[in-house]
Amino acid sequence: MRPVLLMKVFVTRRIPPEGRAALARAADCEVEQWDSDEPIPVEELERGVAGAHGLLCLLSDRVDKRILDAAGANLKVISTLSVGVDHLALDEIKKRGIRVGYTPDVLTDTTAELAVSLLLTTCRRLPEAIEEVKNGGWTSWKPLWLCGYGLTQSTVGIVGLGRIGQAIARRLKPFGVQRFLYTGRQPRPEEAAEFQAEFVSTPELAAQSDFIIVACSLTPATKGLCNKDFFQKMKETAVFVNISRGDVVNQDDLYQALASGQIAAAGLDVTTPEPLPTNHPLLTLKNCVILPHIGSATHRTRNTMSMLAANNLLAGLRGEPMPSELML
Repeated sequence: MRPVLLMKVFVTRRIPPEGRAALARAADCEVEQWDSDEPIPVEELERGVAGAHGLLCLLSDRVDKRILDAAGANLKVISTLSVGVDHLALDEIKKRGIRVGYTPDVLTDTTAELAVSLLLTTCRRLPEAIEEVKNGGWTSWKPLWLCGYGLTQSTVGIVGLGRIGQAIARRLKPFGVQRFLYTGRQPRPEEAAEFQAEFVSTPELAAQSDFIIVACSLTPATKGLCNKDFFQKMKETAVFVNISRGDVVNQDDLYQALASGQIAAAGLDVTTPEPLPTNHPLLTLKNCVILPHIGSATHRTRNTMSMLAANNLLAGLRGEPMPSELML
C-alpha cells in the first residue's frame, strides 16, 4: 500500500484550542507550529514555511514576497486569523494563484462592544478617575471635577459604515444619540436607514460630530485620513476613537491636537506601530486612552476565529469552497 503524502501546514503562533483541535484532527496534514504567544521572527517564519502547502498566520505576520519565495511552489493557501488583510502582499499572492481565507463577521459584535466601551471610557474620563481614587486625589465631591461628555442628544460620526460601523451605531442608538453621520466610499442608504444616518463628506463629519469613531478598512484612500486638517475641523469638545487600523491616523497630528486642546480626548485600540513604544508622546497625555488592540478579545470570539481560520485552511488545501475566502 502506497503511503499517504501529508500536506505540510505551518502555524505562526499558538492559536485558541478549538482551531488547534480542528487542525490536529486533519489526517491529511502534518502541522508544525511556532510554539509561542510572541511573534515569530522573520528567519524562523522563512524556515517554517519552506515547502509548506498551507500557512495559518496572524495580522502581525507580514507575508511578503520574501516569505512567499521562502515557501516555494507548494504553497496553496494562506489563512489569516483576522478580518484585516493589509499584512498580506495580495498582488503577489494573486500572481502565484494562492487562495486566501480570512475571518470576517465573527468578530463584528465583539469589536463593536469594545468600540462603545472605549468611547465611554474616554469621554467619561474613567482612567483618570480610577487613578485619582488610587493616588488620594479624591478628597470630596466637586461640581466640575472630572466632568466629561455624554452621548444623550449628541451627534456621532462614523467613518466607515460597514458591518462593524453598523454594529457600533446599533449599540449607541439607545444612549439617546440625536444624530448619526457617516462617511465612506459611497452612500449606503439601506444600511443607514436603521439609524437615519446621513451620508456626509469627511470634512463635514469632522466639523459636525461630537464623537467620531473610525471603523473603516485600511486602504490607500484611508491611510493618513485623520490628519492635521481633520483634527482642525473637529470641535474642541469632540472625542475621537479609532478601532480600525493605526495607519488611518497621523499620530503626530493627533498628539498635537490633544496636547493643544484642539480636541477633547481620544481613545485608540490600534496604533502604529504595535506595540506602541512605552516612551511614545501619546502615552504622556491624560486625555488619550490607548488599548493593546483587543477589539476581538473575548474567549468565544477568538475560539470562533481560530475555528474559521482552520476550516478555511483545510478547505483550501483540499480544493473545496472555503467558509470565508477573500476573492482576489
